[in-house]
Amino acid sequence: MSSAKQAVSKNPGRNLARGFSLGLTAYFIWGSFPLIIVALGFASPTEIVAWRVIFGFLTAISLITITKSWKPFREVFRSRSNVLWVATSGFLIFINWMVYVIAVANHQTEEAALGYFINPLLTIVLAVLFLGERLSKFQWVAVGFGLIAGVVLTIDYGHPPYIALSLAASFGIYGLAKNKLGGKVDAVHSFALESGFVLPLAILILGFVATGSGIQFMDAGAAGAIGLAAYGALTAIPLILFGVAAKHLPLRFIGFMQYLTPSIQFVIALAVFHEPMPAVRWIGFGLVWIGSAVLIFEAIRIRATANVREGKID
Repeated sequence: MSSAKQAVSKNPGRNLARGFSLGLTAYFIWGSFPLIIVALGFASPTEIVAWRVIFGFLTAISLITITKSWKPFREVFRSRSNVLWVATSGFLIFINWMVYVIAVANHQTEEAALGYFINPLLTIVLAVLFLGERLSKFQWVAVGFGLIAGVVLTIDYGHPPYIALSLAASFGIYGLAKNKLGGKVDAVHSFALESGFVLPLAILILGFVATGSGIQFMDAGAAGAIGLAAYGALTAIPLILFGVAAKHLPLRFIGFMQYLTPSIQFVIALAVFHEPMPAVRWIGFGLVWIGSAVLIFEAIRIRATANVREGKID
């Protein structure tokens, strides 16, 4: 019996086909974001992010209303610790969105993609620094490849890859903050709260935009306005799809799928946006990919060892 079938037999509530379809849909939506951002280029990056927060928040609140799940939403506020970590998560993901949209708008999509390739490497470093975890020799090797890649790319760009590092750091620390919540808040409620906490900041940004270059919401007609609103909704939808997919898929599959989004974005940067990719940059990216491959190998090895000890396959 294959490992996938055994995973279903040991977890009868799982539906691998549904998990894969929903998970792939979520990652493909995330991967398509550069195309959407470029299509919304009539508005400034700051305005795009502001509307993303506003319409993302409205989408999440609508879903909570439709599902009549206000009780768990309110219960989050009973714990100061939960409120603190959700607020921190909201601030970090806001920074991540802003850096990402500015990068794509300025034709630096490949470096933005690099940030999400680096993220798993940075995440294990954060786990050592803040969670007291110890790395295996293979994980140290992966981190080493990441560091060498950073040196190579610094030589290529003429400066450290600030965009990639900013995206990896903000998303990595965001994951750390989510870890502190310990799964106490589900994806929809967490997204509603995170976007709700930064909603005043988004409104403030729109105020500055209005007094400066002016709000461009309707400058491209109804289609442009719908596009800005849809981008906000599309921020919430893949999170929900991913949350459902995670319930049906073994963790190792989720780990592999996380590389789909930056891979799609990297292809878009080269094939659609025709961003430059000199030889030295290929070497830097290649080192990051080798480090990622080492992490994947180590995850498979650890899981296989655990299964042998437990006498099962998942």
